[in-house]
Amino acid sequence: MHLLLTNDDGVHAPGLLALKQALAPLGKLTIVAPAHNQSAAGHRKTLHKPLRMEPAHLADGTPAWACSGAPSDAVALSLLGFLSEKVDLVVSGINPHANLAQDVTYSGTVTAALEATLFGVPGVAVSADEAHTPEDYAVAAQAAAQLVRQVIDKGLAANLVLSLNAPITPAKGWRLTRQGRRVYRDKLVVRQDPRGKPYYWIGGDWPTGELIENTDYWALAQGYISVTPLHLDLTAHNTFETLQTWQWGEIPF
Repeated sequence: MHLLLTNDDGVHAPGLLALKQALAPLGKLTIVAPAHNQSAAGHRKTLHKPLRMEPAHLADGTPAWACSGAPSDAVALSLLGFLSEKVDLVVSGINPHANLAQDVTYSGTVTAALEATLFGVPGVAVSADEAHTPEDYAVAAQAAAQLVRQVIDKGLAANLVLSLNAPITPAKGWRLTRQGRRVYRDKLVVRQDPRGKPYYWIGGDWPTGELIENTDYWALAQGYISVTPLHLDLTAHNTFETLQTWQWGEIPF
């Protein structure tokens, strides 16, 4: 197996090193990650400026490539031909914060894995719940290795991403989950620069979520490792029956 590792925290992030060390026995690893922190970059693609790939090394000396663009750029460039060898699986992480519920649309970690599905390559996104020290990544790293072994043994559809969220303390077990509901508490913070012109921060308290059983937020809050299958089809299929009753009328042109 040829595994492409990436993240959204930058090529020197401790979570990427922990992921590499956990997955090293499972196959050939190639590391291509953003040169700098790209947290909350979402599913961004750079089209209006050139991208660069520069050689880099992880803290243990492992060679890597640093991409000047977003996490999805790092994956796209790799799969478009920067890497000559076929990639079997893209693994993104380990993010130092959980990616739950609506977070997955913001998360560079998750959308890097989703980018792989556009090329017919399955993905795994790995996040830890509030990791502050290298030791805090241990549970997520071990869980990632177990999950990737399952993908290697059993296969995974090319249009799927498995989003893994793990606690930083020993887990109670595994839960297969659906997306939950985040509660965001964002606030607009307005300040002035030295010339009197306003500038803005998006601030506010850290988001929470609703404790709905069998969701990703619920599972992590209960101390379980959460695995949520995701894909890029955002169609609200359950609305078709209602929308088909609407009176669409004549074509307005």
